[in-house]
Amino acid sequence: MSRLRALGPELTAFAVVGLCAYAADLGLFVWLRGPAGLDPLTAKALSFVAGCTVAYTGNALGTYRGTASGAASGGVSRLRQYGIFLAVNVAGALVQLACLAVSHYGLGLTSPRADAVSGAGVGMALATVLRFWGTRTLVFRSRSAPTGQVRQGRRVTWTG
Repeated sequence: MSRLRALGPELTAFAVVGLCAYAADLGLFVWLRGPAGLDPLTAKALSFVAGCTVAYTGNALGTYRGTASGAASGGVSRLRQYGIFLAVNVAGALVQLACLAVSHYGLGLTSPRADAVSGAGVGMALATVLRFWGTRTLVFRSRSAPTGQVRQGRRVTWTG
């Protein structure tokens, strides 16, 4: 329980950044589909990348600003870090699509409500857990502190 309580500020910051990224993704998608007149797949691809960029920036400058993972600290470059972050977010999107596909095509739950629950409900919840784990473990882990050392009040392990 104390470990979960210790994650509270990190989870809160991650959620706030995620909400900002979601708003950027949705807002841009609506604009690209409407006034800009782009087709849905192009609009979604562009808005997805924009949302990922907002999320990466918010996490790098906010949630995980205390981690020493940049090029200046001997870690990976920001471009490589962003690439890993983008891959984690693509994996999250695939989880959402898989939930929708299993529900709609595998289980035969084809109503709009069932699609919303499986894709935007269950799928989003599972994808968020994957994104949180991937972001803190693969993207913003500390590369300067050896395993077992304490960093900013939390024990550094192989999972971050």
